[in-house]
Amino acid sequence: MDIELILLCIGILFIILSFFIGKSTRKSEEDIENISISLHQETNQLKKRLKAVEEELMIGVGPITNGQRRKTKPVHEIIVNQILSLKAQGYSIPEIAKRSSLPDEEVMEVLKSRGVAL
Repeated sequence: MDIELILLCIGILFIILSFFIGKSTRKSEEDIENISISLHQETNQLKKRLKAVEEELMIGVGPITNGQRRKTKPVHEIIVNQILSLKAQGYSIPEIAKRSSLPDEEVMEVLKSRGVAL
């Protein structure tokens, strides 16, 4: 009989506690949802601003050709080593260009910069 009374008291205590605990989790869920919504809104605003800035930067700039793009981007050292190795193996400029995914002119520039005779 004592055990039943103790279990009944523990059960009632847990029921009472569930009312207090349930409210705090609901509040936490609402807070997380509000933060998520505000983060989403801020991200959208930043995307809009970034798009506006990109459009402003593109005004007055002509199309970029492959030659202009290549001049600003240097060839990676691994590609340079591959070009030198292929040239040492006797491959022609067009074959080296095909294997290194570079234009013929750029392969010739790399070889000239490294002092390799064409």
